[in-house]
Amino acid sequence: MSGNIITKYLEKRRKAQVYSPAEKFGELLMKKLKEDRHFYFFSPDETTSNRFDAVFDVEKRAWNLPKESWDLPESKNGHIVEMLSENVLFSVMTGHLMNGEQAMMGSYEAFFTVAASQILQQIKFIKQTKQTEWRKPLPAVNLLSTSTCWRQDHNGFTHQSPALISTLLSVPSNLVNCLFPVDDISVKDTFDFMLKSKNVVNLTTFNKHPEPRFLDRKKSEEQFKNHGVVILDEFSDEDPDIILAGVGDIPTQEIVAAIRIIKDDVPSIKIRCININALSYRAIGISTNKLGKKEFAEYFTADKPIVACFHGYPETFENILENYTERKRLRVHGFIEEGSTTTPFEMLRRNGASRYDIAISVASALRQTGLVETYKQELANNHNYAVKYGEDLFD
Repeated sequence: MSGNIITKYLEKRRKAQVYSPAEKFGELLMKKLKEDRHFYFFSPDETTSNRFDAVFDVEKRAWNLPKESWDLPESKNGHIVEMLSENVLFSVMTGHLMNGEQAMMGSYEAFFTVAASQILQQIKFIKQTKQTEWRKPLPAVNLLSTSTCWRQDHNGFTHQSPALISTLLSVPSNLVNCLFPVDDISVKDTFDFMLKSKNVVNLTTFNKHPEPRFLDRKKSEEQFKNHGVVILDEFSDEDPDIILAGVGDIPTQEIVAAIRIIKDDVPSIKIRCININALSYRAIGISTNKLGKKEFAEYFTADKPIVACFHGYPETFENILENYTERKRLRVHGFIEEGSTTTPFEMLRRNGASRYDIAISVASALRQTGLVETYKQELANNHNYAVKYGEDLFD
């Protein structure tokens, strides 16, 4: 790829408007706290770090110790409960849910796994309540997972783990939804879905930093109705030669960047770009609205190669896709436990999930072998630049 193309692409990205999904969640949490005096928000002292701090505009933090001048708004009766113990917070939250009142819990992605055993026990409990008519359906266990593996460049390997996603998707209960809003617009529909849910665990994963928008209100609403799948028309062609799919905000951004790279080098290639915002046991879509094989073929075609980028471990998404099609069609990128305190693009490169890794898969699938070495060199160029200057060539 020429230097001019790279420069133009970076300039376009820098001029693009960006928005924070986490700040949007904070805004919606604020409104919920204001409207519902029974609603609680739980967080292991990361409410502000995770960009949910709009909640402090209308509610106080629960606090029963002396206050200092620098403390956030606090009260013995505050509905924002912070404690550096995911175990305690999860236990208190589920007790509140058993009273029939709603709540949400937010945390760094890597440390939600601290409460994994408790979450699994709650799934068992929900299953039993569905089999025994002794109480009304419970409000959903709603978990907001942010400060994710792909943007922990300042904390490093200890803070890079999407393991809870794989854990929950492996439970054969149909009582779990893993949600991946792609931008701040889709946050609203995700938030509404979480609040309406009963007798289920919802794990919603998103980045806290500003990001581009991919959907409008109509497309976002359409995605939930259509089994969590939407075609990004701006980046798609009719009668595609290959399908590119993103699950998660950062992975979708890399998918779109890969399409631009391939299109610059081989304009004749026809690509369909798909975003997926929900996974459940063995399926795309939420547990009560799963994508069927017929619908899968309509979106992904019957036989074209599929290159995907997944927020978590690639095998997790591969196993889901194998319920729809043959593995030989698939090449899935994702987090492969290669972490470090490094730059954002280098994190993607280390895990083989960057736009150039995706472009290599596309070029290989379409037998554009001459491009493979070119893209490998671009990856090497960024690595050398990041090591020398501490920042990436690519935004």
